[in-house]
Order: sequence, then structure tokens, then C-alpha cells
Amino acid sequence: MADNPSTCGIDHIGLSVRDLESTRGFFCDCLGWRIVGGRADYPAVFISDGHDVVTLWQVEAPSKAISFDRRANVGLHHLALAVVDRIGLDTLYERVSNWPGVIVEFSPEPSGAGPRIHFIVRGPSGIRIEFAFDPRLEDARKAR
Repeated sequence: MADNPSTCGIDHIGLSVRDLESTRGFFCDCLGWRIVGGRADYPAVFISDGHDVVTLWQVEAPSKAISFDRRANVGLHHLALAVVDRIGLDTLYERVSNWPGVIVEFSPEPSGAGPRIHFIVRGPSGIRIEFAFDPRLEDARKAR
């Protein structure tokens, strides 16, 4: 095994979505991400929170798209996004849980024995998104 990994982080995460506009709205209007590019011919939009990039790809036939089943399908189980502090997590939960097309799987709770706190929703296109705050990483994330 090599001493040094041959990669240096995630370049971007690509998500196929049923409804590009409502999913873009969720990330940009609800979460505050910004558009950093796109491809009208695909169609796709590239969005960023200033740290990471997510590509949203519109599926070709939304009415025929098959929803992901995390217990039966191989693929992205969920997208997990870090939140800087507990107040931010709780504030974000209030905004996200009331956003059109969002389904809450569970509200903020400890992850396992804690101290990490998280919640999971299904976004407008059905993708599972986890939001997490870990007090052990709070200072490092605030410094970013």
C-alpha cells in the first residue's frame, strides 16, 4: 500500500435529479449555495457552498425515473453536509424542514452515542441529505 494517497480530496459530487430547477432552488435559495457553472445542453448546474462543488444533472425522463432505495440499490446512500455550530444546525433545520418538496426523515438528534448531532431530509428530487454538527470539529470548521 502506498504511503501517500494518490488523490487529494473530492473534486465534485454529481447527483442525478428529477427536477433540476426545484433542486437548484433548494441548494441555492434555501442553503445559500451559488451557481458556479452549468451545461444547458445536458441540462446541468454546478453549485458550491464555497468549499465543495455539487453537480445537479437533470434526468432525461423525470416521470420514468426510479427512486433510489438505500437498502436495495448500490449507489450514493446520502449526501452529508457539515454545519459549523449547533445554533446553525437548529436554524438550518427550521428552514430546511419547511422548504417545499422536502421530506424530513428525522429531526436533529445524536448520531449514535454522540456528541455529533445530525438530521436527514429528502430534498425536492428525493435525494437523502444529512446535515451534521460535530462539536469536536467546531473550532476547525469555524476557522475555514
